[in-house]
Amino acid sequence: MKFVDALQRPVEVKRPPRRIVSLVPSLTEALFVFGLADAVVGVTKFCVEPREGVSTKAKVGGTKYLDVPRVLELGPDLVVASAEENRKEDIEALLQRGLNVFITLPKTVREGIELMGTLAEITGALEAAKPIIDEAEATVAELAAANSERPPVRTFCPIWRNPWMTVGPGSYMHDFITVCGARNIFADRWERYPKVDLFEMAERDPDVILLPDEPYPFSEKHVLEVRNYPDVSAVRSGRIRLLEGKHLCWYGPRIAGSLRYVSGLLHGT
Repeated sequence: MKFVDALQRPVEVKRPPRRIVSLVPSLTEALFVFGLADAVVGVTKFCVEPREGVSTKAKVGGTKYLDVPRVLELGPDLVVASAEENRKEDIEALLQRGLNVFITLPKTVREGIELMGTLAEITGALEAAKPIIDEAEATVAELAAANSERPPVRTFCPIWRNPWMTVGPGSYMHDFITVCGARNIFADRWERYPKVDLFEMAERDPDVILLPDEPYPFSEKHVLEVRNYPDVSAVRSGRIRLLEGKHLCWYGPRIAGSLRYVSGLLHGT
């Protein structure tokens, strides 16, 4: 079968792959949930879920600095990669050696759900994936119905500090919080990950501030930093939420549960 990846490249898969190297942490988790643990032979050091499953797999470096020779040694018949997280030169090195690389880049929740379906089809795991995909689609529909009857919640969701950065249109995290019922206070910025400062945040007056622990490890000390702006609605109401970053950026089998969880943070349910 032939598939088209995120870079519009044709990828031909003649049979379900038996040796998979996954360079995308959330999709590594998906492969295990789909029942393909035995087929996964290599993962990055950031592929941490499921913990027991990935602990026995060969490590091929990080997402940004891939150990290309190690990947080649493993002899994969499929490499799952990310156009955003993996370096272009590393992917090109794999392609030049004839490896089959499927490159991903979902920019919306729906694209994340579709990607799960495509990955399941490529790997011959559609039956195992179907309940997960159905639940995710049903949750999106439920939230759309609920959000049609309530105003969006003005939300600030930084992803980095020094410099402060947040999410903008065209990024998965922006669409994720939007689906949950947020109105991203920096949605008017054209960059996918715009640089901002807390003075500008305060002027835009978010109702809720989400502080995820990845990619930047926000913690309680950063809650105190944000509280230096006492006129901000989120500060006055105490709605500054620390949360696991996987809820916001791990597209895969977590989608349904994460949508419900973050929606609850935004709407106080």
